[in-house]
Amino acid sequence: MRSAHDALTPLLHSDIPYLEKALRTIAVYVLILVLLRIVGKRQLAQLSTFDLVVMLLLANVVQNAVIGPDNSVAGAAFGAAVLLAVNALMDRLAARYEWLGRLLEGTPTTLARDGHWLTPVIRRNGLRVADLDAAVRHQGGDDVTETTEVTLEPSGTLVVQLAEPQQSADKQDIAALQATLATLTRRLDALTARLP
Repeated sequence: MRSAHDALTPLLHSDIPYLEKALRTIAVYVLILVLLRIVGKRQLAQLSTFDLVVMLLLANVVQNAVIGPDNSVAGAAFGAAVLLAVNALMDRLAARYEWLGRLLEGTPTTLARDGHWLTPVIRRNGLRVADLDAAVRHQGGDDVTETTEVTLEPSGTLVVQLAEPQQSADKQDIAALQATLATLTRRLDALTARLP
């Protein structure tokens, strides 16, 4: 019969040195970061079923490169900790140094300007106009002619700027309408008070 010590040893003993595991994790992190940057913003913006399958398989493909022949819990925990630490460091560095953020994440891409799609840009980014039209409708417009600009952010988010007459009313607009109504009501009351 195995003792508790014998049962725990394989779970806690890492088969490869922790420095090697840290270097493997960092190398794979950088590789995936570069590959995702090359693939482009579209894959981040709209994960189709196919894209989701690729992401799940990608995680499985790089698993052995990160942990090597190590199946221990301690090794997995260490690899996960290194991965989270490297990601947190990269986020902080990208936030602190604007040039690094642009390098890692990219810059916004203008897809439409002054109510017209920029077709060559849309094609270059592998997007479909039908999907972009849906995004415009989702953000309050009827079609691209009601926009001043549509941009694809580095995160994959589509930002639609509607032309001034097409924008939804905000609190300031409502306050201005209420003030106008109050003025009209006072004038109407003054006029009706003068009537015989």
